[in-house]
Amino acid sequence: MAEIAAGSRDPSSGHAPRPNSSGDYAKPGRFAAICAVLLLINALSQIDRILPFILAEKIKADLSLTDTEMGLLTGLAFAVCYALLSLPLARAADRGSPRLVLAACVLIWSAMTMLGGVAASFLFLALTRFGVAFGEAGAVPAGHALIVRKVEPARRGLAIGLFAMGIPLGTMAGFSAGGALADMFGWRIVLIGAGAVGVLIGFATVFVVGATPRLQPPASGDGPFLKTSLDLLSSPAFRWLFLGTVLLGFAGAPFYAFSAPFLIRAHGFSATEVGVSFGLLQGLMGIVGTLGGGRWFDHAARSGSGRVLGPPGLLFLSASVTTTAALFAPVGWMSIALFVPSMLSFSFMLPWGFGAAHLLAGPGRQAQASSLVMIGSGLVGPALGPLFVGMVSDAAYAADIPNGLAFGLLIVPLASALSGLVLLVADRRVAAALRRRRTAP
Repeated sequence: MAEIAAGSRDPSSGHAPRPNSSGDYAKPGRFAAICAVLLLINALSQIDRILPFILAEKIKADLSLTDTEMGLLTGLAFAVCYALLSLPLARAADRGSPRLVLAACVLIWSAMTMLGGVAASFLFLALTRFGVAFGEAGAVPAGHALIVRKVEPARRGLAIGLFAMGIPLGTMAGFSAGGALADMFGWRIVLIGAGAVGVLIGFATVFVVGATPRLQPPASGDGPFLKTSLDLLSSPAFRWLFLGTVLLGFAGAPFYAFSAPFLIRAHGFSATEVGVSFGLLQGLMGIVGTLGGGRWFDHAARSGSGRVLGPPGLLFLSASVTTTAALFAPVGWMSIALFVPSMLSFSFMLPWGFGAAHLLAGPGRQAQASSLVMIGSGLVGPALGPLFVGMVSDAAYAADIPNGLAFGLLIVPLASALSGLVLLVADRRVAAALRRRRTAP
């Protein structure tokens, strides 16, 4: 998405886009195969990430763990490891072969998932989860770098949308199949099986994707990855985008962590009812959001206006209103229905956020830009947002305030509204930055 159309001008630089060194992009058949593999990789990543949540009670009972230890396995430590390691892995993908970086990441996290299935202690299981975080940290940046190298500019929004669609599909598959398979075969078999599937996909990636051409990095991108990251963040437009993703993390993480408990406590739903209704709606909105958002972004990029963050900003503002209403709706079905705009907004943002970051970064730095977006959305918010919700909820219940979890979850619409406002500012800043770049001598 650093360029708006094959053979057209590059909105990020004002010059004709550089073709890859092979002289062309993936043909339709190879394009479909690449998108299919990327979707499977992202779905598998999401499944392996959430399996410990689904299997938590069985793991706790088998290894005699406490809730605190389970929190350490999947909370702050995982978020820090996942977010910060994405920078050097993104650098490797930008400077080398994103195909090989992506395949290596899949193999690492899949092997660590399998090893988790034979863990006999908290320490061993914790080490395997760090390994999973290490591998998954490079998947999105390397996948985006691969798309930039192999997919013609006019279809990159679609490719990123298909790649992102793995998240809702993986969420649906993980929640629906993980628990059922654990009941039938045990949590160890589930982890070993998921890891084994990942190993197969990792090896398939090398052959399906094909060789990826090298890009000569721009002079401004030379130097240590930390310096390059600071160079990106020195752009006011990129800083506003980054701030928007940080606020998005405070909205998304608590939403997914506590929506199901809220519906069960406030409206008397069973876990099965929540899983079917909420899970299926989330999957459907995820598909609509990633695919529709990707195609819409392509259209916005081709227009040449540089206004590539307005639609998600407006959607987040709308979702903040409906989510607030959902937390105090009198009946359960109304609450679920009012959650739908938030479900849509989180997935809709993916191609727009990453696409805008790629435009600002320019050729040779797209993976690193993706990594910074991941750090913004995946580090502070997921580490602190759910903790804040839990503390507010506990305090409310201790004070005999009914529906206490709803008051904690108010952080979701608040962060959504702030994120929407910031993205509208970023929309104007990005457009101005791209106009300056096009007119620069």
